[in-house]
Amino acid sequence: MRDAPRPGVLEELAWPAVRSAPWPVALMPWGATEAHNTHLPYGTDTMLGREVAARVAAACAQRDVRVAALPAMPFGVNTTQLDLPMTLNVMPSTQLMLLRDMVRSLEPHGVRALVLLNAHGGNELRALVRELQPETTLLLVIVNWWQAGDHALFAEPGDHAGALETAAVLHVAPHLVADRATWGQGHARRSVLDGVRAGWAWIPRRWTQVTDDTGVGNPQEATAEQGAAFVAQAVSRISALCVELATLDPAAMYI
Repeated sequence: MRDAPRPGVLEELAWPAVRSAPWPVALMPWGATEAHNTHLPYGTDTMLGREVAARVAAACAQRDVRVAALPAMPFGVNTTQLDLPMTLNVMPSTQLMLLRDMVRSLEPHGVRALVLLNAHGGNELRALVRELQPETTLLLVIVNWWQAGDHALFAEPGDHAGALETAAVLHVAPHLVADRATWGQGHARRSVLDGVRAGWAWIPRRWTQVTDDTGVGNPQEATAEQGAAFVAQAVSRISALCVELATLDPAAMYI
């Protein structure tokens, strides 16, 4: 049990701390509940998004910038994994309704920017932002947290439950990572379509056709030290962005 609430983590704060001053930036971690190879928990995306958001809020507090880390959304778009047991899916249209409600909740209370801290590749949030931005004075920003650190830390970062994600969970919640001897290899089959392989065409990946262990990318190189370094880089960069957003003039965003 922690000795005190973490700075800016909304679900840990009492009302006097929340009402004491405005929160110019809010972070909304958006995860998923799905299989992550044979060694990582179903809540990997949600857990990592929640932890990165909390660390970003703490880093901003050290710079006297109040950033609210909102409770993490544990349901993501998983339409191509529904043949895997206990995959929990929400449709993009449902995400749009949820996000609109969150925006309306935050608008009256001094929030200037809402950062959608995405932790799941299936959450393609740009279309949601394009639809909602004309309706709100909040600046809507998307950050894919796993793109904010230096991938050069890994020989093969992987795409899903590979070395990058595995290292991050080894750092954040090592007790939830299965014994290394049980880890799947994360081998992914390539599309039979030339355009998809070349990258200029796209189709959703039917997960059970792509991979036998639900992973994409070999996790074996992962270490907790890599995870600590990568998460620290991501937190540093995202917190710097949030500090900028706290005072950004929406009418002067380009040079």
